[in-house]
Amino acid sequence: MAAGGKIDRVERPRLYEQVVERLINHVIAQRLEPGDRLPPERDLAENLGVSRATVAQALVALEVLGVINVQHGNGAVLLYRPSNAAVLRGLREHTDRLPDIVDARSAVETKIAALAASRRTDEDLEQIEDALHVMGEDIAVGGRGLEGDELFHAAITAAAHSSVLARMMGQIADLVRETRIESLGQEGRPEKSLESHRAIVEAIRAQDPDAAARAMAEHIELVSDVALLRP
Repeated sequence: MAAGGKIDRVERPRLYEQVVERLINHVIAQRLEPGDRLPPERDLAENLGVSRATVAQALVALEVLGVINVQHGNGAVLLYRPSNAAVLRGLREHTDRLPDIVDARSAVETKIAALAASRRTDEDLEQIEDALHVMGEDIAVGGRGLEGDELFHAAITAAAHSSVLARMMGQIADLVRETRIESLGQEGRPEKSLESHRAIVEAIRAQDPDAAARAMAEHIELVSDVALLRP
């Protein structure tokens, strides 16, 4: 209840949340099992009377929650059949913790980037560039670059040569994966993220800790701009 005895306004579910609910109802009604595929985005958008962007956002939400796995060329594959209540609760919890995950990444990964710039070896740099190449190749054929993105940040963490910071990143790895899926599911984001990664690599290659920290901070700001946190 709000201050002064006023009752808080009831928030209406966002359109993509309604689509998430419809998709779960479809899974239950059709008795889909793990390994079954959901209809293509275009068909879902047409049947539900919404844009493909809204359907894509709903699918990203389900992927973040581990309900589906979106595979390039294969569409959305069901991993498990949940209840509507569990999915909607998980979605709200995910939305609530996103800002905290962003804060943690900003605090830890900017320091990691600075250390990587000052401590990296030639082999470390090679691993970072290899990960960048993996991400670029995936995006070039229509993928989102998820695996390459994960390899990239892991390689930078390794290049920092800090066991404690590496342990911290390991502890929040699952939470970071939520933001990774959320961000790279945004239209046009994989290409922008890849370009942002290149700026980080340049600073690490030049062994410039301040530039590396700035580039990582700008990258975190970019990837944190996701639909769930917009009004």
